Amino acid sequence: MRPAKAFQLDMKDLKSGSVDLWDIALMNDYLQMENDNEARIAKWRADNDGC
Repeated sequence: MRPAKAFQLDMKDLKSGSVDLWDIALMNDYLQMENDNEARIAKWRADNDGC
């Protein structure tokens, strides 16, 4: 349900088939990549705070 919430999908879109499992997988991959990138940026900022 993470993609449905993040991309504001209606349940009718999920039920009607206009959004399929491929779309959900792609959205999940995107959200995970975004989280990974944010964590890397936060780590870089923490490591380089005093420079």
